[in-house]
Amino acid sequence: MSVPASAAAPAATDPRVRWTLLGVMLAMLLAMLDNNVVGTAMPTIVGDLGGLAHISWVVTAYTLTTAVSTPIWGKFGDLYGRKRLFLASIVVFLVASALAGTAQSMGQLIGFRALQGVGAGGLGAGAFAVIASLVPPRERGRYQGMTATLMAVGTVGGPLLGGVITGHLGWRWAFYVNIPLGLVALVWVQLMLHLPATRVRARIDWAGIALMTAAIGSLVLGATWAGATYAWGSWQVLSAFAVFLVTTAGFVTVQRRSPEPVLPPRVFTEQRNFPLAIGLLLVAGVVMFGCSLYMPLFQQTVQGASATNSGLLLLPLMIPVALVATVAGKVMSATGRYKVFPVVGTACLTAGTALLATMDTSTPRALTSAYLVLVGIGFGFTLQMSTTIAQNSVEMRDMGAASAATNLFRTLGGSLGVAVFGSLLAAATGHASAGRASTGEGTAAATAYRHAVATGTSHIFLTMSAVCVVGFLIALAVKEVPLHGKPATVPARGTATPVAADN
Repeated sequence: MSVPASAAAPAATDPRVRWTLLGVMLAMLLAMLDNNVVGTAMPTIVGDLGGLAHISWVVTAYTLTTAVSTPIWGKFGDLYGRKRLFLASIVVFLVASALAGTAQSMGQLIGFRALQGVGAGGLGAGAFAVIASLVPPRERGRYQGMTATLMAVGTVGGPLLGGVITGHLGWRWAFYVNIPLGLVALVWVQLMLHLPATRVRARIDWAGIALMTAAIGSLVLGATWAGATYAWGSWQVLSAFAVFLVTTAGFVTVQRRSPEPVLPPRVFTEQRNFPLAIGLLLVAGVVMFGCSLYMPLFQQTVQGASATNSGLLLLPLMIPVALVATVAGKVMSATGRYKVFPVVGTACLTAGTALLATMDTSTPRALTSAYLVLVGIGFGFTLQMSTTIAQNSVEMRDMGAASAATNLFRTLGGSLGVAVFGSLLAAATGHASAGRASTGEGTAAATAYRHAVATGTSHIFLTMSAVCVVGFLIALAVKEVPLHGKPATVPARGTATPVAADN
């Protein structure tokens, strides 16, 4: 494939772009905050609505529909206009948030969370596609700090905000809080965002959508069930993974034949950097989800931190992400060079997670924070840079589908990682939990449980470090293709007539 590129100094981006991106990123923040805010409120929700046995589905329903809908939103954005699909996803998310706040049973809440996940899929896919439409890869590094800061706010601020809202306003406001933020984002994007638009007459790949939905759904369900609801070797889990394999094979076959595939095979085959970047994002998803879930558990259970303080103790992880991503982005924009960043980043992730694997019950918080700084540096060099590499590897007509794929595979990496890590923790804490339940909160039982959690956490980060080694090898294989300059407007495949703007 010959990708139009320019190694020359990038042209200046319209200064209004930064203001436009603030509205786009505010919409992204809705989805990033939501899961963390709701996670903090879950004990209160269960106390009010009951349904403890179904609590995992409040998260699973959201994650499943987010993963399934992400590529569909991205492809439809390519076909019918990225702005209008992005606005539609905000509306879906807001309606679902309002409904979730009124839920009177756990079943209703799970259903409304599934609808929220559909909106969140569009927020993630649409935001990255819009950014790619506004800013060419050579200049995108200037804005990486904004995205990295947003991720830090969502990850650290979510639990803090959830605790404050639940304690002072009630759990329903964990959903209602999305409405004012979402309305601001909706109006902001409508007024500030102006994109070229196309009217496209193209057949929708309904067979591909159905097979992709079945494949992603069975994979996420299998990963969620395995080691938690059912044993890894149970017929339920094995059946889910079998369905995944069969439907994936069918999906690939259909995509090769479809005139307008939902996830075009050409994005994976025309330049090797795209699948390599997807591999890096899978690794980043494993580490990101693993750290955000199991570090607070270790800090609260083993190191004695409160729920609020464990969120603050993640700052050594998130602050370097924002700072390093900003510096790396500026260097990339100035020089056009980028391969060194994921190489150094995955090396830092490998080293940082290996050090976290050495933690035990005597590890002080200060030392844990130092290890997290190294992991944060790795994220800063790897996460946003991998997205830029992926987007630089495709034509503008496929930007929505490609951006959705980056979001999808990062989410899948996190889901699969959390499933494996959950099994490792359960194996380490099984006997200690049983002893704790039978003897109560006695000193010996509590000490045994702390040691078991420390052992399980060590196994988790050791596994994570091995995954990061694979990421390092992938980063070494990346080919440094010159970054695109100013993007050209390329109509989507099919019969398309350009119109003035996607308003």
